[in-house]
Amino acid sequence: MDFSNIKQISAQFKKELEGIYPPEEIRNFIWIIFEHLLGFTKTDIMMKETQTLNAEQQDFCRHALHQLTQYEPIQHIIGSTIFYGLTFKVNRHVLIPRPETEELVEWILQDNTIPAPSILDIGTGSGCIPVVLKKNLPKAEVSAWDISPEALSIARDNARINDLTITYQLNDALQPTVFPTQKLDIIVSNPPYIRILEKEWMHHNVLQYEPHLALFVADNDPLIFYRKIAQLAYQFLKSNGFLYVEINEALGKETCALFREIGFTSIELRKDLFGKDRMVKAGF
Repeated sequence: MDFSNIKQISAQFKKELEGIYPPEEIRNFIWIIFEHLLGFTKTDIMMKETQTLNAEQQDFCRHALHQLTQYEPIQHIIGSTIFYGLTFKVNRHVLIPRPETEELVEWILQDNTIPAPSILDIGTGSGCIPVVLKKNLPKAEVSAWDISPEALSIARDNARINDLTITYQLNDALQPTVFPTQKLDIIVSNPPYIRILEKEWMHHNVLQYEPHLALFVADNDPLIFYRKIAQLAYQFLKSNGFLYVEINEALGKETCALFREIGFTSIELRKDLFGKDRMVKAGF
């Protein structure tokens, strides 16, 4: 196949990915790849469709096309994604940040009135939550935990990419060996919350390429992380502090009830942009 210019490459992507992805998603893949390779906008792609790519760029496009047919996420193929307007390195060791998590971060930023809050993110993954919070609250003291050394390596890279100082610590949320040395203003977490029984409803690209450690919990105790995180928050939050979590859409009421049982009295359940129960804020 002739694979030398933008028009030919775009046509081949549309042909080989038809039936695997919706047409709009295929067009988006094409734009992301040419933005990554050439810095092109969508308009540039239309206006410069006869532009020839060099051999290395053509090889990258062939590789990307093959990986897309294998359901690999486009973010893994180019090695990065955009979250809350910032660039983040991603790979198989971390979850790709989702729009719903942007809403969780936005909620924290809208709520906060403290010039220099102390913040802990539990289960940080790519580090997207603490990086955005620190970028928008430059005087904040931000730390983050994860059980995965590989995830922490990516998170540290993302702090460096965005020129930020964040304290990252290897720690198991369920059996922590590291604890905050002071009371905190904000604790936030997007822990594993998908039940094993929900696997059958998930896309191939998530199941094959994203870390199951960060996704799944046992069907018989789906709130295991929320219980431990809420207990930690109850112990280490200031009296006017808040816990923010992303949740399983099917377990909103159960999560709120758990937080009340632990001792939180001010609890708010909020829906995401798709109208699903997705976030909880808890205070005293």
